[in-house]
Amino acid sequence: MEMQIARVIGTVVATKKDERLSGVRLMVIQPCNSKGEDVGKPIVAGDAIGSGIGETVIYATSKEGAFCLPNPDACCDAGITAIIDSMYSI
Repeated sequence: MEMQIARVIGTVVATKKDERLSGVRLMVIQPCNSKGEDVGKPIVAGDAIGSGIGETVIYATSKEGAFCLPNPDACCDAGITAIIDSMYSI
């Protein structure tokens, strides 16, 4: 699985969730390309690094999406792995 770029556009509030997601915030992210243009539909991703709305992030999907979470066995199909400070494309 390759890492991809997205913009954080919202949060998800869950009054109950799987205990393996304890301490993990759920964020709504909009996949985008290196120019910041939207690609596809928004998805929910686990976030253990503290990203915020409006930030550009790198995320992974599939089983690898949970590897960056406190419990890598968490039932999570997408996980935010980094916050992008700056980016440029050629």
